[in-house]
Amino acid sequence: MVHILGINLPNGALVRLALTNIYGVGHHTARRLCARLQVHDQCKVSDLSPFQITSLASFLSSPATAPPLPRFPLAKPDYVPPPPSVSAKSLIDAFMEHRKTKALKNPDPLKNLKIESELRREIRENIAHQRMIGSYVGRRHAMHLPVRGQNTQSNAKTAKKLNRLGRY
Repeated sequence: MVHILGINLPNGALVRLALTNIYGVGHHTARRLCARLQVHDQCKVSDLSPFQITSLASFLSSPATAPPLPRFPLAKPDYVPPPPSVSAKSLIDAFMEHRKTKALKNPDPLKNLKIESELRREIRENIAHQRMIGSYVGRRHAMHLPVRGQNTQSNAKTAKKLNRLGRY
């Protein structure tokens, strides 16, 4: 078993599925993490190299301080190379300008990833805020009832059980 941030990832499972054991990481985020860390889609946890395990743990511990992704431009199918008379300096300048504008449009979605205790704390604070302002959702939380419009006549046992506990 591989331990990442105190969470056991089973050896036989695919990495993209095993990462969903971490609270706050779903299938989509797990795929993005695998792509960012260059882990193959069909790779199992037991096949991860020590470097990949370390890089995964370091990224998940502080995604905001992770180094930015390297940008390798890919040519489109209709790309025509510039004539030889164009200087390399002007091409590099144009590429760097394009890269800056593209970086502003598409920020890294994993940069503000929150997992485990940080995400649980944020959810708890949001519920406390809803209760404090006296909203309908907050009152439903306080009464241990379903919050999102579910039927309460026959099947509210699970909601009553979950809303009674002080969620982490």
